[in-house]
This record gives sequence, structure tokens and C-alpha cells, in this order.
Amino acid sequence: MDTYEIVQGKKLRCGYTTGSCAAAAAKAAARMLFTQKPVANVRLMTPRGIMLDLEPEDVIIRPDRVTCAIRKDSGDDPDITDGILVYASAEKTKQGICLRGGPGVGRVTRDGLSCRRGGPAINPTPRRMIEEAVRTEAQKAGYTKGLVVTISIPGGEELAARTFNPRLGIEGGLSILGTSGIVDPMSEQALIDTIHTEMNSRKAGGVRHLLAFFGNYGVDFSRDRLHLDVSKRVTCSNYVGELLDYAVYEGFEDVLLIGHTGKLIKLAMGIMNTHSRYADGRMEFMALQAMLCGAGRNTGRRIYECTTTDKAVEILIETQLLEPVMTAAAEKIQYYMDQRVHHDIRCGAMMFSNSYGVLAKTPHADELLAVHQKEMGE
Repeated sequence: MDTYEIVQGKKLRCGYTTGSCAAAAAKAAARMLFTQKPVANVRLMTPRGIMLDLEPEDVIIRPDRVTCAIRKDSGDDPDITDGILVYASAEKTKQGICLRGGPGVGRVTRDGLSCRRGGPAINPTPRRMIEEAVRTEAQKAGYTKGLVVTISIPGGEELAARTFNPRLGIEGGLSILGTSGIVDPMSEQALIDTIHTEMNSRKAGGVRHLLAFFGNYGVDFSRDRLHLDVSKRVTCSNYVGELLDYAVYEGFEDVLLIGHTGKLIKLAMGIMNTHSRYADGRMEFMALQAMLCGAGRNTGRRIYECTTTDKAVEILIETQLLEPVMTAAAEKIQYYMDQRVHHDIRCGAMMFSNSYGVLAKTPHADELLAVHQKEMGE
């Protein structure tokens, strides 16, 4: 593709989704089934309004069935599916268009996702693109009966183990994704959509009390040190604000966020996207709060100049200021979480350090922790 976006001051190339690959492969396979002739390229209009000109690979033409593949191009987005082949086969049937998932395409095992439980993990927009593509080819060929289209991805099951699919209840392969047909480089929206999908899955599975983490540090700490069941967790990465917004929207009763000091302390400054490129504020908060709690100027400067929160915690312990500073941090975190959800649901947070254990709990944290412990015992 020669479509670009400017991201963080860099010119990055866009790509196209597995959904676009599947639709283009299905379109090419249907055309070759009707004509029994190979095609050098196939054009596909994406929902974004960008026209793709793609080359079918590994073409097999038989009188009753045609198979071909389109190679995925993720552009400058760091995507594990970059370069994979997405296959489509087309064969004639009596009536209608039947879309199936073949090897390497996941199967949905839970409710709450955008695909029917028990069916292939082919999302609504790619499904529509595939069906429209083969229907158009049938009309051009004057063909009035039906088609069976099967999408497959060699190696998809192995790749899926490195994605969110197993936690979402998608088994046996990758999902055919894409709402616009185009991969935006370094797309934050794609990550947020994944968080929302995971929350949808939890809600459909009967989860009312949301347990959330920034990433693996919190998961490991909660499982190993707090002995919590983390199997129904949600991972929000840096997107705390989006997590809270969607928790309100989906009607969860409460949210308990457990995180390392390096991430969670930022919420005490009202920072709801904790990625370092947006804001920091860790040392500023701890240094200022230490001085408000009686620390001298030199201590405040030592904390301010720390490069890690663990080092800052060492100084707070040394100066016997850890408890008042962490208490203040917990109160501010509670305040900003409540403001974000407009007090519509209960929120709580627990802050820990791998070296020093639990450092702070917001006012509702113990109450919400007890809820999750109770559910473990039921």
C-alpha cells in the first residue's frame, strides 16, 4: 500500500486487514471458479474507501472448486499476522452463500462476541465484505445458484496462542478482523477495541465484578501473592480511562484495578492514559506529597530525581513517610476514578511493588477484593 499516516512525528505506512485479505481471496476464487481462468490481480474497495489492488497466490483451479490466497500486509504496524497467507476456496452449491471457517480460523466458544457462538471467528464487517464480493462475481457471471466459501489460515492456530483469542473464548485459530479494511500503523483504537471485546466476553459470561490489570506484573502478583483467581480478568494496558468508561456503559457493578506503582501512581495525578509518551508525574507526585507530609527539600529532590518508583519507595521507607504518602495517593486515585465514572459504579485500586508488596489501597479496595475472594469460594 502507498497510504500513510503521521504517527508520533513519523511517516508510517498503512496496511490491510485479515478481513480484506479474506474478501479479496474469496472474490478472486469466485471469479476463477466461474471463468476457469487464473486472474493476475483483484481489486477490492474497503469500507474506509481505499481501493486495494491485490495479487492472488497459490492458485488451484478445478472445475468444482477454486482456492487461492492473499498475503497480509500490516504496513508499519507491528502485527504478528504480517505476511501470512489468508486462503479462500469457492465451490458451487444449490442456493445461498455459506461462509465457513477452515483450518487456522478460530471458532467462537462463548457468548458476548460479535460472532455467533459455535461459528467461525469472522467478524461482521469482513463477513459482509466476503459475501458482497462473491455475490458481485456471481452476478457478473450470470450465476444464480449458491456458493460455499471457506476461509483458512495455515499456521493460524499457532499464531492465535500469542493473541487475546484464547482468553476471549476463540479456539483453534485466528480471527478474521477489520472494521475499515485498513490497518492503521500503531493503532491505539485497535488496542481499545480488543479491551472492549474482552469486557464484552466477561459480561456475557456472567461477570458482574470486573477485575482489571495493566499487564502481566499485576496478574502474576495477584495470583501468586494475593491468591486471586485471575482467569476472568481484563487487561487494560495503558487505557484506564477507556476501561472505566466502558465498564459504566456495559453496566458492570464495580471495577477493581490492581497495578504496579510505576503505572498506578499516575492515576493520583488524574492521568488516565499511563503510557509514558502522554504523561508521567510519578516522581512529581511522590516528591510533592512527601514534602507536604513533612519531608525536607533535600528529600523531596532525592525522590524527584529517582528513575524508578521502587527507588522512590526506598527513600519514603527510609524517611518513615511511606504510609502517609501512599494514603494520600490512594485517596487521590479514588477521587479521579470516581470522577471518571461519575460515581455510577464502585471503583477501587490496589497498588503494589514486587519488592515491597501491597503499598496502597483505595477506600473501596478491600471491599471489592472481598467480593472476588468470595466468588472464588463459591
